[in-house]
Amino acid sequence: MLCLAVAVPVLVLQLGGYDPTVGPGWLWWACFAGYVFSLTVCTWLVEVLPRPRLLVALAVQALLGPTVVLLAPQAGWTPILLVFTAATSAYLVSRPVSVALVAANTLVVATGAARAQGPGPGVVIAGALYLLLQALSLMAVISQQADVASRQALAEAHVELRATSVLLAGSSREAERLRIARDLHDVVGHQLTALALELEIATHRPGPEHVIRARGIAKDLLVDVRGAVSRLREEGSSLSEALAEVVRDLPHPVVHLAVAPAADQVVDGPTRTALVRCLQEVVTNVIRHSGAENLWVTVDQREGRLHLVARDDGRGAAGMELGNGLTGMRERFEQLGGQVIFIPQKGFEVRVEVSAA
Repeated sequence: MLCLAVAVPVLVLQLGGYDPTVGPGWLWWACFAGYVFSLTVCTWLVEVLPRPRLLVALAVQALLGPTVVLLAPQAGWTPILLVFTAATSAYLVSRPVSVALVAANTLVVATGAARAQGPGPGVVIAGALYLLLQALSLMAVISQQADVASRQALAEAHVELRATSVLLAGSSREAERLRIARDLHDVVGHQLTALALELEIATHRPGPEHVIRARGIAKDLLVDVRGAVSRLREEGSSLSEALAEVVRDLPHPVVHLAVAPAADQVVDGPTRTALVRCLQEVVTNVIRHSGAENLWVTVDQREGRLHLVARDDGRGAAGMELGNGLTGMRERFEQLGGQVIFIPQKGFEVRVEVSAA
């Protein structure tokens, strides 16, 4: 709106019978319309258009902005357009190029002021004022980009920490279960076996009937211990708890996780690790590349196979090339006898299939 408001003084003067522009009035309006169009492209279509086209739009904006200012040197607020150009450049080009653009724009403002009012202190004041405005807009954008980058890095570290925590906790629990199982088997199990043997010998000698009952109890205890050992070796945290922990307290994007009851079961260590790392990689890519607001993750089981589908509402990845993360994900599941499919259109979708055993 502020950009369009710049044209109001020129319109009012022209309607009043005075044309503040240099040359034909339609030429100024044509350049102004081209500037507004290129600014709109660089601002509203930055997530849609490829970078080469955005750079062309910025170049058109950088050329038409000074033209609009020099064609209407007496319309005092037209140099505001150059401030928009400086701010837009911070998103598309390097810092040295933005600084050079600010310097060129400042020279244009000084030239326009000199043409409007002649040499004098006003030229210096106008140049200094718009130099300051451009510098402030440029620094504001840079500060915003730094803040966004910091929050993105924090979110990525959050996901990685959660995934690592889940895997370490699972590894620790598994190691503790195996240790207890070994202790039960080696200590209690051997003692009960010895007791059963002693009682077996006692049954062949004259004695009270309670010896026979004790032998039966010892055998029952031995069965119970062996059953407890087997259960300790099989127990583990549910898959839904492990995946939910990875995305817990994640501020952005919003993750919608749904694990079907049939899939919410104990899986072996390598498969569990692969699924946790898969979710970590998917969330990290959404944070880093897609710009999505939502991520939907579903896990179900069909015919003894686990199926994980992750889909976001981001910009997608036309002409996608697999990086190290996605390549490692595919290799990890292929080693487990599974497969991974990537669908880059309409957001980004990852489909995983692996054995549930």
